[in-house]
Amino acid sequence: MDAFFTSTLTVALAEIGDKTQLLSLFLAARFRNKWGIVAGILVATLANHAVSAWLGDWLGQFLTSQLGQWLIGGSFIALGLWLLIPDKDDSDDSRFLQFGAFTASVVLFFLAEIGDKTQIATVLLGAQFESVLWVTAGTTLGMLIANIPVVFAGHHLMNRIPLNVTRWLAATAFVAVGLLQIF
Repeated sequence: MDAFFTSTLTVALAEIGDKTQLLSLFLAARFRNKWGIVAGILVATLANHAVSAWLGDWLGQFLTSQLGQWLIGGSFIALGLWLLIPDKDDSDDSRFLQFGAFTASVVLFFLAEIGDKTQIATVLLGAQFESVLWVTAGTTLGMLIANIPVVFAGHHLMNRIPLNVTRWLAATAFVAVGLLQIF
């Protein structure tokens, strides 16, 4: 259960202010079908994070040495520092919007997650915990925890959340996980 709780917490924190959260805000402003957006986020995240957790689990077999543990821990620390850099919304690809809330959300969310901080975190969590199921479930829940309120509460919520504080909290969580992995 450590894999599930750590994955949920770290990804939920890392997602605040992330480009995929900005994409959720964009989709919520564009479509009335909020549950279609949520379902699209769920499907895209499950697909993306299952592959990412599997990749991390597979890579984990090569990182069982002390050096490998240092690499995983150092990667968490580097990712924590990367979280301090704010993302920009680059979701202006309108060709998918014509297919409706669900399809647009699946496609745009899946594409936005490729190479994103939370995808890299999922690979690292998969390597650390060697549990595709629990890491995928935890990171997907973390994404939903961070994005569902944005879909339904949108601008009101984004104006009230202090993004700098949440960025620092997320960075601290990732650095702490990295230090725990090393020591």
